[in-house]
Amino acid sequence: MSAIQKVAVIGAGSMGHQIAMLSALGGFETNLQDIEQKSLEKAKDQLEGHMEKWVKKGKITDEKRQEAFERLHMTTDVGEAVTDVDLVIEAVVENLDVKQQVFKQLDQLAPHHAILATNSSTIVNSKLAEVTNRPAQVCNMHYFYPPLVMDCIEVVKSEQTSEETMDAVMNYCEQIGRTGFRLEKEIYGFIANRILFALNKEALKLYEEGYADYKDIDGIVKKALGHPLGPFELMDLSGIDVVHNANLQLYNETGDEDDKPAKSVEEKVRAGEFGRKTGKGWYDYSN
Repeated sequence: MSAIQKVAVIGAGSMGHQIAMLSALGGFETNLQDIEQKSLEKAKDQLEGHMEKWVKKGKITDEKRQEAFERLHMTTDVGEAVTDVDLVIEAVVENLDVKQQVFKQLDQLAPHHAILATNSSTIVNSKLAEVTNRPAQVCNMHYFYPPLVMDCIEVVKSEQTSEETMDAVMNYCEQIGRTGFRLEKEIYGFIANRILFALNKEALKLYEEGYADYKDIDGIVKKALGHPLGPFELMDLSGIDVVHNANLQLYNETGDEDDKPAKSVEEKVRAGEFGRKTGKGWYDYSN
């Protein structure tokens, strides 16, 4: 395929709207699609707030901000969003069944040459490629939250992903000002999250077994290991529901009882306490 020129992002949630903004800032005509108009309106308000701060801080000029918003188009119609694009980035809920349904639809609606990428933080792309007729053009593009800040994208190759696809996506990462890292083969959770899973698992075990309060565990990790956020603070930032779903997906993959979400995480999810986005998680953000 020729170089990527037009992009669609499917899902305007906490990841999707920022992924779309990065694309527009990078000079690409970008369509942001969500099934709910209110999600698109919320995304627009949030992005305007982010970009206003960037202008005030001198990170971009007001002219660049305006140009980026002119390249960013929002729609609830998935067919309209992907009709003539070169790259589609899926950023819907972290659920295999939902993502497979989306990929079936994208495979039918997107141009034959288009790359279909998933922003999944854990699910390998071959599980999505299998429901399409273009497995060579499917890969993972795992951005980190928040995408407008974090300079890292894990680009994951399956056995069927072509080198042409990988080269095009890696080049796109460079053009939007982000560092892409190639993963030459698939593994559940990729690199960063596998390391993070291990840290969270041990932190939750130490907390649940009463060795220390979660605030003190966070403090030790920050002071002794130099991490900017402790594991419980990071769960609140990423979304406790996201952490829960990722662990549940791992358990479904392995069948190992040890991979089930921690009891304290289950309790938070049942209470609707997902972290910063709900105003309360491990910490209270109501003020």
